[in-house]
Amino acid sequence: MDWIEALILGLVQGLTEFLPVSSSGHLEIGKALLGVNAEDNLRFTVVVHGATVLSTLIVFRKDILALIQGLFEFKWNESTQYVAKIAFSMIPIAIVGLFFKDQVEELFNTNKILLLVGFMLLITAALLAFTYYAKQKEKDISFRDALIIGVAQTCAVLPGVSRSGSTIATGLLLGNKKAEVAKFSFLMVLVPIIGENILDLFKSDVSQAASMDVSVLLVGFIAAFVSGLLACSWMIKLVKKGKLIYFAIYCLIIGLIAIFVS
Repeated sequence: MDWIEALILGLVQGLTEFLPVSSSGHLEIGKALLGVNAEDNLRFTVVVHGATVLSTLIVFRKDILALIQGLFEFKWNESTQYVAKIAFSMIPIAIVGLFFKDQVEELFNTNKILLLVGFMLLITAALLAFTYYAKQKEKDISFRDALIIGVAQTCAVLPGVSRSGSTIATGLLLGNKKAEVAKFSFLMVLVPIIGENILDLFKSDVSQAASMDVSVLLVGFIAAFVSGLLACSWMIKLVKKGKLIYFAIYCLIIGLIAIFVS
């Protein structure tokens, strides 16, 4: 992988991690078009995911700090309940990660990956379109809602199903507040992504990773970090304005193109 490929894929990861268009699907399309090899895939994925985690931490730094301060009050207060809801939402993805990780990884190694991404993008498009016609309510996220949103996040392990799109759309369909749904969606994924990256690091060949050009990884990291900052902030505003229908149209078009090309 050269630095131009790293720049392109880093931008793709940073933008699509937060926009409801499936980062995994777009990364697979990008890797297929650029011809990135499997060894570079793992190391690069770990680096750019780390970049998007950092961008999330910066965007929500005040919220995260408030949650931490609330936890140290050692009371069943609003912060403690919120963290508990996030933990509750992670149960489904934890089950899949612990017991079905190998099966999920096999989906990314199939020679029909573009076809799968295409069909899953159509599902993402349909889910986003439903939110356009759903009646909006303004209720807080309950523990039940958190678990259902967590199930939606688990479905996003499929390449082409958008994690942010599925979780935000599910939250909106449940009648939760728009701003709260966006924040909850981005915060709930921090621990799973960090945990997955740690596991991938243990699986990665350290000697081969050390031989890879650090400047290439740095370019990918910076590209994913900067684009992630912009996309995260932008997505929060878009959810508040209820403009997800445009992403539904985009996913429909890209999904059909992926199916046709495959």
